[in-house]
Amino acid sequence: MKTISFAIPCYNSAAYMEKCIESILSCGDDIEILIVNDGSTKDNTSEIAHAYEKRFPGIVRAIDQENRGHGGAVNHGLEEARGLYFKVVDSDDWLDVGATQVQEEKPCDLVIANYIYDKVDEGKKTVMSYTNVFPTDKLFTWEDIGRFRPSQYLLMHSVFYRTKVLKDARVQLPEHCFYVDNIFVYVPLPYVHTIRYFNLDVYHYYIGREDQSVNEKIMLSRIDQQLRITRFMIDEVNLEEVPDDRLRAYMYNYLSMMMCICSVFLRMEPTEENEQKRAEIWEYLRSQRPDMYAKVRGNIVNFTTNFPTPAGRALALGGYHLAQKIFKFN
Repeated sequence: MKTISFAIPCYNSAAYMEKCIESILSCGDDIEILIVNDGSTKDNTSEIAHAYEKRFPGIVRAIDQENRGHGGAVNHGLEEARGLYFKVVDSDDWLDVGATQVQEEKPCDLVIANYIYDKVDEGKKTVMSYTNVFPTDKLFTWEDIGRFRPSQYLLMHSVFYRTKVLKDARVQLPEHCFYVDNIFVYVPLPYVHTIRYFNLDVYHYYIGREDQSVNEKIMLSRIDQQLRITRFMIDEVNLEEVPDDRLRAYMYNYLSMMMCICSVFLRMEPTEENEQKRAEIWEYLRSQRPDMYAKVRGNIVNFTTNFPTPAGRALALGGYHLAQKIFKFN
């Protein structure tokens, strides 16, 4: 068994995927790299993947599939994974050499490391660390964690899940849909019992491409997909049944953040249709999870972002853009 299976979903990624692959190859031989070509048609993504498989047999595997979207590519990678841990790396991102140090002698359910918002075109980097939340250099449980700051969340960039945990949680991401990374990192958390945190800047999350899914204009055009993902998360986990108090509090904050994103983006264009969608997503939460509704709606971020009247809308958008400037998340 390899220590880590790295899955790289690729869709017309020839322009940048080699930087990603080379950065992971620096982790050594005790890994596997699953390059999942998601039905690329506009470039030689598949040829590049197979060339790496030929050069690095036993480490790199090229997997071609019909187009199923990012979620379908992650699902396929997980199906093929043989490693103790499973890590998704987007094809326009890359890893630092510190990734080699997260290979544990004593397995745990979840390994966490820092990630970097890397705005290459602007020459700016913002490191997202968790030193205030997690103990370092030891195994711990949810009972040992501190408080997350408003800007801190576990994202796909920061987690190495034990492969068995993902399979026990039956993680199956929606296909042909963006923003599935929220499901990937959120749904398996109740299955995690042992954790290790490395205070290492491992994952470089590239910010800046105009066609990137987190680009504000792109997010506006895909708001229905954001709503779909949020509904999926509401359905998959009843937070009132999560036994660990600190984990449950964190997951409430994460779901509140997702609802906040839905509300803010639906208020960016003040149309009757968007107002109806905003009402519908909140009604969905209330009807599906009535015990969760009050806590999520009463969260400070949702209290402010859903305040009625044009002044409330201005407050919501102003708060979002201020956070955007401070935390550099897109």
